[in-house]
Amino acid sequence: MKNFRFIIYVENQKRSTNFYRELLLQEPSLEVPGMTEFELSPTLKLGIMPENGIAKIIGEKTPHPANGRGIPRCEIYIVLENLLPSYERAKNLGVVMVSDVAVRDWGHKVCYFCDPDGHIVAFAEEL
Repeated sequence: MKNFRFIIYVENQKRSTNFYRELLLQEPSLEVPGMTEFELSPTLKLGIMPENGIAKIIGEKTPHPANGRGIPRCEIYIVLENLLPSYERAKNLGVVMVSDVAVRDWGHKVCYFCDPDGHIVAFAEEL
């Protein structure tokens, strides 16, 4: 495998792009109508695609992605050296906090919150 792209489907590409731009403190590596990508590592990108765009591709074979809006459909789990600055930045963006920073039994300190479309985002740090 050469690289990975995980793509989340969103109601509003511009809103989600701006949210992740502020959350990740980085500019997208790609920003065109229908797709935004953030390079999380040399082999991993987070893609943001409008729900209506993917609906054209998947057609009638699956439910329209908007039908799941607000229902947690994925988790973006980001391990950081120090999660507190990112946690504070997320709170300042007005996210819905799902679970405050806590030590978890798998050896991470983690907080969970929702992005504007209800996708779960976690900031973690190893203990």
